Amino acid sequence: MADHGEEKFEKKEESLLEKISEKIHEEDSSSSSSSGSESKKKTKPKVTPSSPSSVKNKIFRLFGREKPVHQVFGGGKPADVFLWRNKKISAAVLGGATAIWVLFELLEYHLLTLVCHILILAVAILFLWSNATTFINKSPPRIPEVRLSEEPFLQVAAALRLEINRALAVLRQIASGRDLKKFLIVISGLWFFSILGSYCNFLTLFYITFVLLHTLPVLYEKYEDKVDAFAEKAMIEIRKQYAVVDAKVLSKIPRGPLKDKKRA
Repeated sequence: MADHGEEKFEKKEESLLEKISEKIHEEDSSSSSSSGSESKKKTKPKVTPSSPSSVKNKIFRLFGREKPVHQVFGGGKPADVFLWRNKKISAAVLGGATAIWVLFELLEYHLLTLVCHILILAVAILFLWSNATTFINKSPPRIPEVRLSEEPFLQVAAALRLEINRALAVLRQIASGRDLKKFLIVISGLWFFSILGSYCNFLTLFYITFVLLHTLPVLYEKYEDKVDAFAEKAMIEIRKQYAVVDAKVLSKIPRGPLKDKKRA
């Protein structure tokens, strides 16, 4: 009887131990599952909306520019003058250009005559002032020694050389019959300037360009979004019309010899 009671006691202990171990396993599994779910939550990538900068990059900009208007003009003092960052300097430059245009175009004053008259006046004033100091017992005027450095002229010459070489390369490409679109653009531009030149001379044309550089960039920077939206619609319409002309007319024109060799 005693042995039978001991066996029952041992079975109860074993069943109790099994229950405890099962509870421990369940807690471990629940904790591991919760930690796994938490880790999944942590590692789950967050879906962030597209940033405004990426959306802004997709917006159509006039002439395909990617920089602000100030940086397009170089970002230095010329850009500040064109965009009226300093209104006094910009107004002075525009007023000086207007005075020169009025002087040479409306009053028909010649450049060589103006330069000679200015030099005569300056030399006469300095000469009389230098000689008058001996009679009035005053110090003679200090005339500064002006010397032009070589570096600005080299920079201007290098910039002109690059632009001339680029224009010659474009003209060579057009003359070889490779790009019909550029050919039509250049012909249209030259035809427009030839008509414009018959109505005004070079000085008036230069003054008109100068005034436009001091007005159009400022207005464009102020109404940038509206102008870009209108330009986008205009470009879409122009491309549609160009596709129609290309399909009906331009595609039937024989290609140049260099393009045929490339295709062969």
